[in-house]
Amino acid sequence: MKHLIFRSLVSCSLLVNLGLQASPLSLNDAIEVLKTQNLEIKASVFDALNAHHDLKIAQGYSYGALDFTQTASRSNDALSAFGFKLTSREVEAADFGIKDLNYPTYQNFHQSKLTYTLPLYSGGKLSGYEKIAAEMEKIKQLDTASVTAEKIYQTRKSYYDMALIEDSITHMNLISENITVLEKTVTAMIREGYAKKVDLLEVQAKKANVIRTLQELKNNQKLTLHYLSFLLNQEVTEIALPNLQSLQSNISEADVMASNIDLQKASSALEIRTQMVDVANAAYLPQVGVFGEATSADDTFLGDFSDHKAYTIGARLSWNLFNGGIDTHTVEKARIEHLKSKTQTQLAQKGISLQYDQIRTEIENDDFQIQSLSKELELSEAIYRNYEGRYREHLASMSDVLIKHSQQIEKILALQNIKNKRNERIFALEKLTAGAQK
Repeated sequence: MKHLIFRSLVSCSLLVNLGLQASPLSLNDAIEVLKTQNLEIKASVFDALNAHHDLKIAQGYSYGALDFTQTASRSNDALSAFGFKLTSREVEAADFGIKDLNYPTYQNFHQSKLTYTLPLYSGGKLSGYEKIAAEMEKIKQLDTASVTAEKIYQTRKSYYDMALIEDSITHMNLISENITVLEKTVTAMIREGYAKKVDLLEVQAKKANVIRTLQELKNNQKLTLHYLSFLLNQEVTEIALPNLQSLQSNISEADVMASNIDLQKASSALEIRTQMVDVANAAYLPQVGVFGEATSADDTFLGDFSDHKAYTIGARLSWNLFNGGIDTHTVEKARIEHLKSKTQTQLAQKGISLQYDQIRTEIENDDFQIQSLSKELELSEAIYRNYEGRYREHLASMSDVLIKHSQQIEKILALQNIKNKRNERIFALEKLTAGAQK
């Protein structure tokens, strides 16, 4: 996963904003641009990279520490001066004289020290923290996947919104052509004395309403392109519209439960709580480490380095035997948090399952309404044609014709609304699987 994240960052520099779009942008191409250019995805990638470094930090503690210390001192303190000579292996018989011991001359002291410490056993604390860091890295990677799935959802929805808007514009253009024909017919009938001026005014008012609706749809197209430009972090002027009939939902509940990001994050959170219990229990166990030290000292910097070198190796065990019962309560708190996390994981599973069932039921209801509204739209078109013919034969008023015309527009907009909701729900199902099913 971390390699994929790194490559996505590298590709950010390769995919440059061309400014002008050469051809309509397809949905698949838009999603690829989105993955590398969207600013929210980029920010989440950086969080995941930081989590990877946190893991490396946790792993680094198990390798111990190597420190180099260079000391330079000058003192006539009796203890220090004698110690300097002793450490430098330069003590002579004359140095034990009373006067020389009590009132030494100033001594220079240069010491080079190399120290290595290595923890051998920490009661499982270090390995526990390493596993916790690994799960935190996984959670951050899942956060990136979650943000990506959300942005893919918004991109796909925008593309299909555009397709629905275009479909509605096609219907409204047909209605506009019909109302224009009706306007010409009424104008001719007025000249021949078969219609009233008020009939023409009613037709023109309805025509203005159709034009206003068309303009709203076109404005929605512009707004959607602006939103796509924001998502892709580059200007989008034209897109290749997807086929509305191709959008189907074949995602099973098993698909959702197997790949849902929230459930994976809950699983990682549960593992972290499990490790926290082990870390808390480590307080009851001893801590064992080894160390090695190499030094050389002289009254001059690096003087007689080989002759004055010294080595020390050792092991250290520390074991807290009593601290007022703090460890007991720390372990109990960790166990309670583990039980809480386990309960939350079970709740998340049931919640995702419920969400799947609700969305699936809503899609089935939308399918039924789309079939019904499609038939109603077909019928309303036929009724409008019938009333238009009856008007010409003076069997119906212009108000009757325009009422049927309004009902036709209402069916078109209602059908668009239901189709839009259905698309949203299908995309919501895809998002439950992190976009794994398309």
